[in-house]
Amino acid sequence: MHETIKDIKLPSPPAIALRILEAVKKGDASFGELAQIISVDPALTAKVLKVANSSFYSMPNKVNTIEKALSILGMNITKNIALSFVIAKELTGNKHEGFDFIYFWKRAVTCAVGAELLASLLHYKNDDIFVSALLQDIGVLVLHLCWPGEYRQVLDEKRATEASVFGCERKLFGVDHQEIGAELLAGWGLPETISTMIRYHHASDCPEAVRMPVDLLHWSTMLASIYYGSRSVEKVQRLKGAICPRFQVKEEAIDTLVDAVAQKSVELLSFFDIDPGDMKPFSLLLQEANEELRCINLSYEQLVVQAKQARKKAEDLATELLLANAKLRDLAFRDGLTGLYNYRYFQELMEKEVNRATRYHLALSLIVFDIDFFKNINDTYGHPAGDEVLRNLATLVTITMRTSDLIIRYGGEEFAVILPMTDLAGCKVFAERLRRRVEEMEVLIAGTLVRITISLGLTSYESSMMAMDKSQMINAADTALYLAKQNGRNRVSVIQLKV
Repeated sequence: MHETIKDIKLPSPPAIALRILEAVKKGDASFGELAQIISVDPALTAKVLKVANSSFYSMPNKVNTIEKALSILGMNITKNIALSFVIAKELTGNKHEGFDFIYFWKRAVTCAVGAELLASLLHYKNDDIFVSALLQDIGVLVLHLCWPGEYRQVLDEKRATEASVFGCERKLFGVDHQEIGAELLAGWGLPETISTMIRYHHASDCPEAVRMPVDLLHWSTMLASIYYGSRSVEKVQRLKGAICPRFQVKEEAIDTLVDAVAQKSVELLSFFDIDPGDMKPFSLLLQEANEELRCINLSYEQLVVQAKQARKKAEDLATELLLANAKLRDLAFRDGLTGLYNYRYFQELMEKEVNRATRYHLALSLIVFDIDFFKNINDTYGHPAGDEVLRNLATLVTITMRTSDLIIRYGGEEFAVILPMTDLAGCKVFAERLRRRVEEMEVLIAGTLVRITISLGLTSYESSMMAMDKSQMINAADTALYLAKQNGRNRVSVIQLKV
């Protein structure tokens, strides 16, 4: 597929988020304005005050107004709390197309809590770390919302191969969620420090200026995966190995922090109206697991064998699912007789290519053609013979066109060819070459060599034209095909677009 960021329609920012960001840009003079913007929304006000009064900040006195929250927490922290609620509300949906929005935001909130607690433990001051950790994977949402079917392929491949999610994204889209998320938040006007952190949160070669906050985002992801992934004990040890020697932190402090992440995440998730489920501190989970193990009369060797067998079975099932999904997707868009793309996929391709051509002022051509007197072949030799002619024609067109062109069985004996970045002159040359090659083609049917001809209608969109939609091109090519048949068949006719 290989998209670029400029091909992706990024969501617009929520209106209230823009107002909050504009107020903050004005500096201290905007203190009252920011309070007023938040206070206008009673639900948002209540959420911000709940966070301010939560154990997360442990305020000595009750915070009962936004103005007081601003004076105690500071403008940046209050702004980030408000933005977190606004953006999470805007980009939340139900489980759809294999993507669980609730699970996504549960992990995101846990990441944010983990990053904030880690920053405090390491005495690192960064007011933006909470919102940066919360939104570090927002590019995943954008990719899913733009291409839910294709993003399911990313998730399937990750499960089947254990490859990194951003590696699978780059393979399919040409970009990854780091870049998408950074572009989105920069476009929304969030501080450059936030978008830069998000751009590099999976990278090993980030700029030195953001190395510490990027490390915090990476560790916050590891903290969240302790509660939402597998191999939790291994991840706790890796976290200790990354932090303790570098910052002279005791391992017990990491154990305490890991438990605190669960406790404070449960509290904050309720403020986001998200059910935390049965989220327990890691130490309690270990105790319960050890108790269960004592109740199971199995040897260590048996457990290892069972675990290996279960993992092998899961990997085999994931691979089978990946292959089955790919086959189903291909079947949905392929014609069973010729193996070409079908009419349904033609409509999607035309929509995409027309949008690309009009947006970037690129040439685009379309040919619609069909077999002359095809009914006579079916009547004379039978329908299996007609099918053989269609298959031979599909093969001929496929080897005649360029790799960038797309051929579709439009229906019956009618076909279409989409030619990206091809002007009218180039399209005419291709159409005439195709017509001659078909005229020379011979199909052996029941000992008889059968020859056919085709009539072709074509049209082109030129870069100097005004914007158009796909129906204009399709109608023009269909009309040109009608003229070719009306004027004697076995010829090429052109209809100029009027846009």
